[in-house]
Amino acid sequence: MEQRRLNGLAKIAPAVLVALGLATLTGCVSRPSPDVLKPVHLQARADETEVGVLTATNRTADTVRGGFGSAWADNLTYEQYAFSVPPDRKGTTIAYPTSTLDPERQFAVIGRKQLAKDAFVEEALRSVQPDGTIGIFVHGYNYSYQEALYRTAQIAADAKMPGAPILFSWPSAAAVAGYVADRDAALASRSALDSLVTSLSASGKVKRIVLFGHSMGGFLVMETVRQLKLQHRDDVVGKLAVILAAPDIDVDVFRSQLRDIGRMPTPISLLVSKDDRALVASSFIAGERPRVGRLDINDPVIEEAAVKERLRVIDITSIQASDGLGHDRYASLAKFGAQLASFETGRRSTAGDVGAYVFDAAGAAVASPFRLAGRVVGAQ
Repeated sequence: MEQRRLNGLAKIAPAVLVALGLATLTGCVSRPSPDVLKPVHLQARADETEVGVLTATNRTADTVRGGFGSAWADNLTYEQYAFSVPPDRKGTTIAYPTSTLDPERQFAVIGRKQLAKDAFVEEALRSVQPDGTIGIFVHGYNYSYQEALYRTAQIAADAKMPGAPILFSWPSAAAVAGYVADRDAALASRSALDSLVTSLSASGKVKRIVLFGHSMGGFLVMETVRQLKLQHRDDVVGKLAVILAAPDIDVDVFRSQLRDIGRMPTPISLLVSKDDRALVASSFIAGERPRVGRLDINDPVIEEAAVKERLRVIDITSIQASDGLGHDRYASLAKFGAQLASFETGRRSTAGDVGAYVFDAAGAAVASPFRLAGRVVGAQ
């Protein structure tokens, strides 16, 4: 009996340590308050860089502090932001503004405006790329509104995006202990994200909507696409290009979602890493159920499944993470934007091209930043 207890403890210890690590990391790092949403006035600089971000959120507004909290709202609120981007930034780490602002080192909001829905859509259409593409970022678990907003600005700055990306911010509790609450909030946000996507797709100017979901945001993205499919909105689903980074989705739930969604014109892309320790913790919370974001592309079973389900599974382990857990590698992908665009454009010309790939960060400057990890099979 005692030996069985010891074996059980040994089995769960790694996941418990990761969960404790998550709590420790969050507790040691000072998280930004809604004060960072207040616009500041800066003197013009020769090296000044600005980026814009559009937001849609179903969080309830915090009328006292001027931000948005974790309570669920019945309607979407739309905003437009302008950011000053620091020239001396280090990797993907975000330096938030302080009372003594250093624009050389810190991001800062320099413009903020609430928009009516029609005005929001109009602004979004101004950001549509020449090929008709527009992008929506859906953040993951344990994110506040301001954290998700600044992360979107960082990605936009590093990717040198034309126009303003769109952030969809759902009411995460922004707390390590809020995992279950966040999952409920994500599920409750399906119709809100559905509404946003549908509003944008209604324009003939929009040919392609890149729906990028990170972690639990990937779960929300898949549930929303599934809902659209069950509503027979093929006109909307047909415009979607789904990218899931470190998706916190149970493998069997994902299979079920894929069955309901069926074949999409553009195959779903998964950005995975088998050493993602945050997903080890979520797997433990879920009764040691495997997560999609930790798929091992060297496993022949995974490779065959990628072909069967028409997925592009891309291992991004070579990209350095900044969170100590290997869960935020997606934030570093922005600087490889040109290479990713080249890869995606080539694959889009043969939309059935699916399989397993490895992203080689060291060789990203070459024409083809992806090297094949095993057999890549064409359309089935």
